[in-house]
Amino acid sequence: MKRFWLLVLAVITALPPALGAQQPSDTGEAGQLRAQIEKRFGERVQQELKLTPDQAAQLRASQERFGALRRDLIRQQSERRRAFDDQMRPGVAANADSVRKLMDGMRAGREQMLKIERDEDREMGGYLNPVQRARYQQMRERFMQRVNEMRAARRERGSLGRGPVLRPGLRGGGRRRGM
Repeated sequence: MKRFWLLVLAVITALPPALGAQQPSDTGEAGQLRAQIEKRFGERVQQELKLTPDQAAQLRASQERFGALRRDLIRQQSERRRAFDDQMRPGVAANADSVRKLMDGMRAGREQMLKIERDEDREMGGYLNPVQRARYQQMRERFMQRVNEMRAARRERGSLGRGPVLRPGLRGGGRRRGM
């Protein structure tokens, strides 16, 4: 069951920020599911790290604050990457000034992400002991590896025209009948 919830959390987290966040047109189901998954993941973290209720509350607050910063930065970096890819299309002359600005922006974004991670780690050092911080980092790293694997698989399926992971009527590894 834990594996199921981690998978669902990974899928929701793997969505582009605009899709993962609850939108006004959302039925509310996505927001509710996200809240439920975050709650269960928080419980798992609290259990595995043996956090006190106070530590768990502080960690949740840090995750919310730094998670919002991270999502905004990921969205910006994604926009920069799309603009960069658009500039670098084969057969189309790229605008050197735009390419330079986009590359500078992507580098600055990577530096901002490192700063967010340093600031978050420094804040967590105020309420988690070094072993708890290290275990939390391991959990998050494993989680992000899984998210990246799912993103890569989703991109591959998209380029092969197979659609989403969980689709009824598909057989044998997600292939349609007759393919």
